[in-house]
Amino acid sequence: MQRPRFEVPEALVMEILSKLPLKSLTRFNCVCKYWCSFFQTPHFISKHYHNNVKSNNLNLVLQRHDHGTASMPYFSQISVEKDENFLGKQNIRFPFFKNQLPYVYGARHGLFCLNDCLTDKAAIWNPSTREFKILPPSSAQRPTYLGHTYACVYFNHGAFVFDSKADDYKFIRFVTLSFVNTEYENAFAENMSQVELYSLKCDSWKEISSPNYTPCGLNWGDNYLDGICYWETKMGYYPDEKEMILSFDMANEKFSVSPIPKFFESYPEHYIQVLVFNKSLGVFAYPVEGIDKSFNLWVMNEGIRTQQFSIESIPGVFNVLGFWKNGEMFLLNTNCEVVLFDPSTQEFKVHYISIFAYVENLVPINGIQEHEDHIIRELV
Repeated sequence: MQRPRFEVPEALVMEILSKLPLKSLTRFNCVCKYWCSFFQTPHFISKHYHNNVKSNNLNLVLQRHDHGTASMPYFSQISVEKDENFLGKQNIRFPFFKNQLPYVYGARHGLFCLNDCLTDKAAIWNPSTREFKILPPSSAQRPTYLGHTYACVYFNHGAFVFDSKADDYKFIRFVTLSFVNTEYENAFAENMSQVELYSLKCDSWKEISSPNYTPCGLNWGDNYLDGICYWETKMGYYPDEKEMILSFDMANEKFSVSPIPKFFESYPEHYIQVLVFNKSLGVFAYPVEGIDKSFNLWVMNEGIRTQQFSIESIPGVFNVLGFWKNGEMFLLNTNCEVVLFDPSTQEFKVHYISIFAYVENLVPINGIQEHEDHIIRELV
């Protein structure tokens, strides 16, 4: 007797599939052509991503360079087991950047934007799908200064974001042009700034009107919230300079500047870092002097500022990079290593070089699959 055939509703099948890791979905591409095409639809991509976010399924990429060796800098993809030991899976090197370690922006919906601070080279990378897109050269015209062309160019600040109103991934970067005037006996440099914005949807750059302020310091943590990018900047000159927040609204492509709430009596005595914490704009403050740093995190929400936590003393720590799943902090120590610190227990967990968390996403970037000219993967 033939057994009755039970068919699972298609909606339930897709609901189950949307909760699986990308590695499993890749295997299923060979099972059914319909599934393969459905995995590429915006609805499934969005559902799969938001299920990962809801489940807090974070992955990590380490940015590393082995000191004392001739090997090029590289990234490491790692997995986190239940015992919280970090296990390396493979190393990724980027010959495309001429053996330089690119600066990393993101991750935005599982995508990273990589940018060489000394050249015009930039790329978008999806480590989950292994898709790699080389961005076109900037079309912005570099200005001259008193008839002199620039001597060098730096791309040292930026942000990689998703503009939900335009349904577009964008990369904004600040360009510093340094001019050297050799007509004088003691040659000196003059700096000028430009701002340029890349659109993935248009696959092109455009120049944005540069503000009177430029970011300072390094934004190690996430600096994008609700369509607006944030950087620390300064107004005036020492000893009267003031810490300010420079912001850029992606929707109207306009800059604005606002004061940082005065949490301390004297700003020059503290480093200030602007970053996003638990979907709110936060300000970290820690003293300039001393090896053992105390940290204070204030969060601003709807005009109200509250102190999130205060840590009296962490030995040998230089800067705050970001946060892990349960409120643990990634900190940069004086040996240029990253440490994972638990504020609740006041304990260090692991040490690494530089680290970025991301959630798997199937979003396409109209790039190419990884090629050895661009990316080299080595199993470890």
